[in-house]
Amino acid sequence: MIMKISWPLFLTLFFFYGPVPASEAVHAKPPNIVYIISDDQSWTDYGFMGHPHIETPHLDKLAKRSAVFPRGYVPTALCRPSLMTLATGLYAHQHLVTGNDPAGKAKRARGQKASPESAKYQQLRADLIAHIDRHPTLPKLLGEAGYLSHQSGKWWEGNYKRGGFTHGMTRGFPEPGGRHGDDGLKIGREGMAPVFNFIDHAIAEEKPFFLWYAPFMPHTPHTPPERLFKKYRAKVDSDFVAKYYAMCEWFDETCGQLIDYIDGKGLTDDTMFVYISDNGWIQNPDAGGYALRSKQSANEGGTRQPTMLSWPGVIEPGVRDDLVNSIDLFPTALSAAGIEAPDGLPGLDLLPLVRDGAPLDRDTIFGEGCAHDIIDLEDPEPTLLYRWCIEGKWKLLLTYDGVVSKYSSTHPRTEKGPQLFDLIADPHEDTNLAARHPEVVQRLAAKIAAWYPLKKAKTQLTATSP
Repeated sequence: MIMKISWPLFLTLFFFYGPVPASEAVHAKPPNIVYIISDDQSWTDYGFMGHPHIETPHLDKLAKRSAVFPRGYVPTALCRPSLMTLATGLYAHQHLVTGNDPAGKAKRARGQKASPESAKYQQLRADLIAHIDRHPTLPKLLGEAGYLSHQSGKWWEGNYKRGGFTHGMTRGFPEPGGRHGDDGLKIGREGMAPVFNFIDHAIAEEKPFFLWYAPFMPHTPHTPPERLFKKYRAKVDSDFVAKYYAMCEWFDETCGQLIDYIDGKGLTDDTMFVYISDNGWIQNPDAGGYALRSKQSANEGGTRQPTMLSWPGVIEPGVRDDLVNSIDLFPTALSAAGIEAPDGLPGLDLLPLVRDGAPLDRDTIFGEGCAHDIIDLEDPEPTLLYRWCIEGKWKLLLTYDGVVSKYSSTHPRTEKGPQLFDLIADPHEDTNLAARHPEVVQRLAAKIAAWYPLKKAKTQLTATSP
């Protein structure tokens, strides 16, 4: 269910809270860095984004003291590649974790011995996890500069130490529950003690810390507290929607617990909070799953994610209309810590923008989407489904014929031609303007081709409808 939220309503709600002016203080030491990463939540589904039902008072409070980017994006609308982008600062076609799993997992009955096919799958799975060893991840680089780091929540890449975290919850075993976080998935849903204990440890060690708080929320299973379910069931007709809305507020409550704990330790001015979600979600009102044009989709419902940066005294709070991408968070975090970023990163350091007011040296952002299951661990093109870019008000979405071995209903790809949308006038992409503006299609398609040149995959650049 998409809620139509107007930009004026968002501005009214934000400025009702009132901006908090940044001080002129200069921080002499690197900040603690806290990543809060929602799991499967639409860009519309917050109080500070003007949702008519969902209440997120704690994230609204964080928005009050943050630089807020309503036009923030993730380049890939699927959890594992999106999280890998946050960890490495790279696009999916660069870090090569383009899907959640390798293709070819064999089905077997309970108690049946593993088949040769499933053994092959397990080897592919291990090879996929090893991809993270190729890259200088954010916790690795921060650790080299003296940071302690803690992983909790979603984490697909094996044991937390493999990503460079000094502390964490995910053990990385391949049994049921180990695929994308195992013990780490308890955070939030079963309390916050592991994170709070780590913060206390870092304080005792007198070390700056990095937190990866990526709870399995509001992600399915949607099992909110009864008090929250009843609250939203009184507002909407669908139990499925009510449960999802309740999960959004439950997640917000855990965010408030984390923020309040850090504030209570007197660390507010010494901590940079980064907020984003891995990908979007539109609840199907008639079922427990997601609707089309949300998760896994290159549409706004999948890729658009409001992004927040908060660091009192350094980052100027306020709503910004700049286009930002989650690839920008990696170099921004390193910059805040005083660490030189690796060469060749595609993202931009946002600190000059949010601290000094310097303009971004970019007018276009890009993204891609591949199938849920990976066929070739070294070549994304066999499963390439979408590439897209946004320049100002224009978004161009190109479709490809990559193989979908799972979730084929999620990717009907009935429109083979280019899709061009005016996101300012039409933020929910209801009207394809490609036939009316062929010159814009050609110009943006050329930008996409220059951004990520393809070897074989082709797309149709002629509009199929008026």
